[in-house]
Amino acid sequence: MTQQLFVIPLWADLLGVGLGGVQGALFASGFVGQRRLDLLGVVIIGTVMGMGGGLIRDLLLNVELATLHSNWYLITAVGAALLGMLLAGLFQRLNTVIVALDAVVIGLFGAFGTSKALGMGLPVVPAVFVGACAAVGGGILRDVMMGLPVAIMHVGSLYAVAAVVGCAVLAFAHALGAPLVAGAVACVAVTAVIRLLAVIFDISLPEQRALHRRKVAVETGAIPLIRP
Repeated sequence: MTQQLFVIPLWADLLGVGLGGVQGALFASGFVGQRRLDLLGVVIIGTVMGMGGGLIRDLLLNVELATLHSNWYLITAVGAALLGMLLAGLFQRLNTVIVALDAVVIGLFGAFGTSKALGMGLPVVPAVFVGACAAVGGGILRDVMMGLPVAIMHVGSLYAVAAVVGCAVLAFAHALGAPLVAGAVACVAVTAVIRLLAVIFDISLPEQRALHRRKVAVETGAIPLIRP
């Protein structure tokens, strides 16, 4: 293992945690459905959203969980979730705020995850994988806990694609000799821009229809169902 090239500053990591906590609480506060959330539920969702990306990143890298080795991570996540809950009434009609925060949070955790992986000597492709998992990890945990379809697994607005592209920009820029910090800034910018443009112009990957077409064909007798 090579010498660590990059250490995530505490303030930067806490910034990602805080923004994630606010975004998660805003999302949970505005959720209307069968699973209504009480105040504690909103705070828990915000806290998980804020800390989820860092936990997944460190688990994949098999290093000590940074979010559990300092009081500040949990304090920041809970405080940010409370703030997001308090601001929910003010911003409940401003869906743009939630989407913009989501885009920035994805970029931040993607940049931190990829940077930490590269700093530990991982090759480009595994580093991008770690960064992308860290970027979308908090959102996945949020959706699972709220009983919602996981955002990256259904037709949507390039949630995971934005993370992968941003992390790839960072990894390849570093491979070409660019400073890691500059690459991290580019990662956040590229990820956020792709995510926001996809939402604004309703861009998504084509829906996977082959299995559905075969199911319909079997049900209508167009093709025989072969049983063992």
